[in-house]
Amino acid sequence: MKKIQILGTGCPKCKKLAENAESAAKDLGIEYELEKVTQINDIMKMGVMVTPALAIDGVVKAAGKVVSSDEIKAMLS
Repeated sequence: MKKIQILGTGCPKCKKLAENAESAAKDLGIEYELEKVTQINDIMKMGVMVTPALAIDGVVKAAGKVVSSDEIKAMLS
């Protein structure tokens, strides 16, 4: 099971990134857990200074932008 984390305070961009991540995981047919990390201290502990950010299995893959569903699919594969 993949652990997908959306790092951000819940802004519209964070919500869009969460939608894209969920769509990508569903399209690939993989089991996943989606976690939203909203506490600034937790986000900074992961080394992220700009949100929204995406982490897969604890590894930050993108920060400061909304990556597309297709880009996320490539990261998950």
